[in-house]
Amino acid sequence: MTAKAAVIRYTSTGNKVVSPPKFSPAAYLAWARVPLAVAALVVTKMYMADAGVAFYILLAVYLVYSAAVAFRPRVQTGLVGMLGLFGDTVYWLIISGYGTDQMLWVSSLYFLFLLTAALVLHGAVETVLITVIAVVFCAVLPNPVLERLERTVLVAGALASGFAVATRRSRSREASVEQELQEARGAAEMASEQERQRIAADFHDGPLQSFISMQMRLAILRKIFERDHDAGMRDLQELQALAQSQISDLRTFLHAMRPVDVDGANLISTARRTAETFQKESGIPVTFIGTTLPVGLPQETTLEVLQMIREALHNVQKHAHATRVAVAVEKHDRALEIAIDDNGNGFSFAGTYNLEELELLRLGPASLKRRARSINADLQLESRPGRGAGLKVRVPLQ
Repeated sequence: MTAKAAVIRYTSTGNKVVSPPKFSPAAYLAWARVPLAVAALVVTKMYMADAGVAFYILLAVYLVYSAAVAFRPRVQTGLVGMLGLFGDTVYWLIISGYGTDQMLWVSSLYFLFLLTAALVLHGAVETVLITVIAVVFCAVLPNPVLERLERTVLVAGALASGFAVATRRSRSREASVEQELQEARGAAEMASEQERQRIAADFHDGPLQSFISMQMRLAILRKIFERDHDAGMRDLQELQALAQSQISDLRTFLHAMRPVDVDGANLISTARRTAETFQKESGIPVTFIGTTLPVGLPQETTLEVLQMIREALHNVQKHAHATRVAVAVEKHDRALEIAIDDNGNGFSFAGTYNLEELELLRLGPASLKRRARSINADLQLESRPGRGAGLKVRVPLQ
């Protein structure tokens, strides 16, 4: 901390404007030490005729030191600053111990200067240490001047120490909150990146592949038209039906990208509405069974559960070619169980696998596995090739 140089800036017309230099707290304290040192020397000269030569030399040396520090206030920080604070404390002990009644006001002001310097330039430990040293010094030495100074030292030291400790705790809490905020930002960025990767993967596997296939069909259709107009018209009708199907798939994909509306954190009602929307858009009948008991999941977990239900239904419409789907959300033994079954094609593998086995074998939808891990849920996937598939998720309740 040091005095800052004057700031030179130029206006839009090219005129130079010199702003006055700004002083740091260290600079103010450095200059405040100088009049205190002068006051101690003047009071000694006027009222302490019996003061020895060594005492005058001490006061003069300290005055020179104060003037030097005033021009280089940065020496008050770091290790050098700690040594300077120790020297200031020793100086205060000397002028207070050898002083007279006339020196009492100088000692009082200088003690307040010490406390201010400890608070501003150092910390709670230094402030408390100076207070303890001053109180012990005033209490031990049998000096009437120190007895009158003791009350000022005790009250000012206690207030400064309390303020220093409170400030230290406040800064510690601020640092803790800042660290938590940084961690939360990191987690949010990671979640955002994972969500972007999931959307990119879903778009690549879904709408993008469909458009590539349609582009290839159009190229083939052009050649067919050149050879056989009637055959080309038949293929064009098939392509039109395919385009309508892809529009439906794209709408489903976009619907899956929308934020989940929790509707007052009511998981069951929102899950039921999700199933109804799926049935309306896909034309696949859905049977929904929901618990009537309060669920009590945190909002973040609720959003993940709803997103898993929506993604599972989207996968059914996209890949399973099912004619019916059953969705059940039940509460059992301090856990919420979600089951989604369909009568479609099933997966390319057969059998029942838990989350660890699916990870090991690299089977099942990656996004569902990732979301299950994020909420510490158990996931079980059953595949019956040609006869459908079943997904079960068990979410622990707090």
